Amino acid sequence: MAPPLRSICVFCGARPGTNPVHAATAQAVGAMLARRGWRLVYGAGDLGLMGETARAAIAGGAGTMGVIPRHLMQAEAAREDLATLVVTETMHERKKVMFANSDAIVVLPGGAGSLDEFFEVLTWRQLGLHAKPIVLLDSAGYWEPLVALVDHVIAHGFADASLRGFFARVEDVAALERALADAVG
Repeated sequence: MAPPLRSICVFCGARPGTNPVHAATAQAVGAMLARRGWRLVYGAGDLGLMGETARAAIAGGAGTMGVIPRHLMQAEAAREDLATLVVTETMHERKKVMFANSDAIVVLPGGAGSLDEFFEVLTWRQLGLHAKPIVLLDSAGYWEPLVALVDHVIAHGFADASLRGFFARVEDVAALERALADAVG
């Protein structure tokens, strides 16, 4: 039996996006992590969906670990009230530290950075470098085009069909909670 999840890495946008559903979902994720007693590991910012997730997690009493590159301390309004704040030199180091300190990865809506984070952990999984759960939280259908792209890559022979099994796609926070809980048996 797998050990219980203790730390959940949340990759998401430093912007709120145009659909208010995403901010509400981020808040619900932070609250759920706190309720479950899971630590939030995230990009340390106080803006956009990152900020929404962190504020809700902190308000609920969750442990928090923020990881941010030095050059983004001002741009992403790094929170300094986190239980743990790690300042890295590079974006790659940020992803590595977040991943290493997490038991599962959740991807909320976001932009190029969130896509980069998703594809890096997915590639590591494909290469057999880890077996951590990766879950796309597809609020308001945001990740439908991404899932279609992965299916397209498989259909055109650039990846094995097993790639699709390396991540789960859920539509709401209740399903996310079940997927994370199921990952540990």
